[in-house]
Amino acid sequence: MQIIVAKNAGVCFGVKRAIDITFALAKDSAGIYTLGPLIHNPQVISKLISQGVAPTEDVHSQKIKTLIIRTHGISPQLYEEISKIGYKIVDATCPFVKKAQKYAQTLKEEGYQVLIVGDKEHPEVQALLGFAGDNVLVVNSGDPLPPLKNRVGIIVQTTQPFEALKKIVSGVLGIAKEVKVYNTICNSTSQRLEETKNLAKEVDAMVIVGGKNSANTTQLARLSGEICAKVYFIEDAGELREEWFKGVEKVGVTGGASTPAWIIDRVVAKLSEISVKT
Repeated sequence: MQIIVAKNAGVCFGVKRAIDITFALAKDSAGIYTLGPLIHNPQVISKLISQGVAPTEDVHSQKIKTLIIRTHGISPQLYEEISKIGYKIVDATCPFVKKAQKYAQTLKEEGYQVLIVGDKEHPEVQALLGFAGDNVLVVNSGDPLPPLKNRVGIIVQTTQPFEALKKIVSGVLGIAKEVKVYNTICNSTSQRLEETKNLAKEVDAMVIVGGKNSANTTQLARLSGEICAKVYFIEDAGELREEWFKGVEKVGVTGGASTPAWIIDRVVAKLSEISVKT
């Protein structure tokens, strides 16, 4: 069985940066916490906990000496609140997310009604809401457009597919008189989706590796399922089953933006073992 790993599988720049920052801090001191899970990957969170860095939602905990802001960022209101508490704050927000936050604030200041394309419950979007003003709206590509003002400014959750942005922009153009759009989709997200689509066409089965709570990894699995007959969405190599690959000549492997190389390597090693047996 031939195993083909997507070139851009695994962690993006922003996630790698956050992981590197956090593990480096873990070596030096105690009392380090992340504000919520650093990234959407349970294996990485477990590894951080084993090194003394746990996620917390309680920003007023007396145990905190250093608080790390996760990749998804936080609202300016929350940042102002924690800045007054007195512990050290380390901002590991993804630079691409920072750019989206800046554009949301710019649109608000220019008088646009801000429309965010994305999942309202996603922590990145929750943070963006704080930058976008009182009239902000959030829509998914499958949602009907809500009532809009005459001047609409659009940004997009960094891990959304381009087609989602394109669909919403097209709809808004038919309603609002003035529309300003910032395409804040991360380049690596677009590359990973395109690469996954092409790989899924070439293989008999796809293995998608990453956290089940990861939006971009879930998108990879959904996209693969539209193209390939056999798609397996796993978090770790231990979930692989030999019977999945009976008669499979080519298997494609990719991972979401929050999936480190060491997790993908373990999956590839396990697939190699299965390949010998099938």
